[in-house]
Amino acid sequence: MKMRAAVVLASGAATPFAHSRPIHVKEVQLSRPGPGEVLVRIKAAGLCHSDLSVINGDRPRAMPIALGHEASAEVVECGAGVVDLAPGDHVVLVFVPSCGSCLPCMEGRPALCEPGAAANAAGTLLDGHRRLSLNGAPLNHHTGVSCFADYAVVSRRSCVRLDTEISHREAALFGCAVLTGAGAVINAAPPRPGQSVAVVGLGGVGLSALIAAMAAGAGEVVAIDLNEAKLQLARELGATLAVNAGDEGTVEAVRERTKGGVDFALDMAGSVPAFELAHRITRRGGTTITSGLPNPSARFPLALSQLVGEERTVRGSYLGSGVPARDIPSYISLYQRGRLPVDRLMGRAWTLDTLNEGFDHLHSGSGLRDVVLMN
Repeated sequence: MKMRAAVVLASGAATPFAHSRPIHVKEVQLSRPGPGEVLVRIKAAGLCHSDLSVINGDRPRAMPIALGHEASAEVVECGAGVVDLAPGDHVVLVFVPSCGSCLPCMEGRPALCEPGAAANAAGTLLDGHRRLSLNGAPLNHHTGVSCFADYAVVSRRSCVRLDTEISHREAALFGCAVLTGAGAVINAAPPRPGQSVAVVGLGGVGLSALIAAMAAGAGEVVAIDLNEAKLQLARELGATLAVNAGDEGTVEAVRERTKGGVDFALDMAGSVPAFELAHRITRRGGTTITSGLPNPSARFPLALSQLVGEERTVRGSYLGSGVPARDIPSYISLYQRGRLPVDRLMGRAWTLDTLNEGFDHLHSGSGLRDVVLMN
């Protein structure tokens, strides 16, 4: 079938994107789903730094590529062998397809699926095929999803079915922002009731981590960002301390308030300065977690004697360090019960034709979790 999709032909465009126009809305060809695949109609798709990093070149990907990795959709057609989904089902799309049989998958760590990682790096679906083409030439998939489009063909392993009523605009956020941010707290940390948590970077992922920390019963919950409006929102959401990262004495203020540093500090900004700040406010014996994805060349020097002498832990968290088929329904249930106020994280709505402007807004650091709403 023919459809519209947001395509990036080459990475490295300069900002503002409203001028350089790196995102092109093209008519592309989408093939029917193969075995183990599903054709879905995209309903809502979130704008995320993972897409921005493909546009600006921080995350090298095969070009040209159809963007988008966080979405809610409706099943249109199931390929051979897909027996647990049916047309009309609502699904959340997940940006790492998990094969279920490699060692990480068998260990319950689908975020580290080896065939899934290889497929994402190659710009294919899980089985190695491309179902997209542009002017007769293959078009790469972004993380097996490519949801800035009217439709998508995805692996069944990229879908989590929704068994509850929730709007597509809400549901889309659970595919990355909530899955990644809340998961980093609930699965990668996790804090015991009364322990302290700090979140550096209050985008959609960071704010999801913030509200998850409160749902987990954290005592002190510290919010850190450069944007005062986001800090005010963090206070309204229940942060016990909100500090501007650009202020002099930020580290000292957090360490004084938390009596030597927090138990868990999470870098959600994906930059070396943000990780450094998170590491400096982590207490002796504490854990620093990063879910940000800066340019692969980014480096941070660690004092090995400090790691030993203070029994520090430094770890990464990808896909929320969890199991999407288990975690997404659980997080949605917490949202519906008022424990995860995800609706407070929603930002602006954009269209395919205004995506360049939308990513300028994301790049400015002032937005929450913006979405593209499809007709």
